[in-house]
Amino acid sequence: MLIHYYMTRPLEKAIHAITQETTQISEGHFEGQVPQIGPIEFQRLADQFNYMTGKLNESFQKLRSAEVSRKELVANVSHDLRTPMASIQAFVEALQDDVIQDKATFARYLQTIRLETGRLDGLIQELFKLSQLDAGGTEFVPERYHVDHLLLDSLQSLAFQLEEKQLQIDIDLPDRLPPVAIMPQEMKRVLSNILDNAIRHSPVGGTILIQAKQLSAPYVQLNIQDQGQGMEEADSNKIFDRFYRADPSRTRTSGGAGLGLAIAKSIVELHGGTIGVESQTAIESRGSRFWFTLPIDK
Repeated sequence: MLIHYYMTRPLEKAIHAITQETTQISEGHFEGQVPQIGPIEFQRLADQFNYMTGKLNESFQKLRSAEVSRKELVANVSHDLRTPMASIQAFVEALQDDVIQDKATFARYLQTIRLETGRLDGLIQELFKLSQLDAGGTEFVPERYHVDHLLLDSLQSLAFQLEEKQLQIDIDLPDRLPPVAIMPQEMKRVLSNILDNAIRHSPVGGTILIQAKQLSAPYVQLNIQDQGQGMEEADSNKIFDRFYRADPSRTRTSGGAGLGLAIAKSIVELHGGTIGVESQTAIESRGSRFWFTLPIDK
């Protein structure tokens, strides 16, 4: 009996430890670890059990993070939809009640309704694109394309905004730049989103510098430098997060809904590239420099 007791005691301890940990897991606690005691087979079982617990904990944390992101998404979408909807409703009610008799004011009200409707449409399109990228619904089918054509097409679509703020575009391209393998429409969206951000934060009459260079790796890097106020380091670390705005008040003058740069990051990563930003607020009119890489066509 003594021999049996001393031989089975380590087995009982190992089984008891695993049983306790399974009870903790069933209650939603994944932080525990099973001690590696007993025979070698039980130690291997404990090691595998701890590995499984770690994976469960990692998955559970991702689920928690996804739930928090979902709640933030709903709250932010509600916020960004509420403002234009309230504005449209107020102007429509004023027009319906025949409050506005002046023709010029009537036209101005209609123009405001049109602009607010455009804002709503833009937000819906951005949400659709972001959900499409998250779901993997955008297939990567690259084609051979030249960087100068990409820049020209993107700048043409923003000609009105550039003229309105009297901004100058300074482009620095090397004489020989290899073509890149991209989806042109998607990359035009990336460049337009970054340029739109630069235009909003640039002073009237300022200059936006666009540079391109070939890296040692098979990539071409594009840099977009504005002359805005720059941003704090905490903001630059979160600027590509969804719905993030450096302006905590989220006023209409602060720009879009905060999805443009998140979409840009997803598209660049779909191409196998990287994207980032550098900013120095200490130097007056230094602004921010956004950059991203494009794969060279082989």
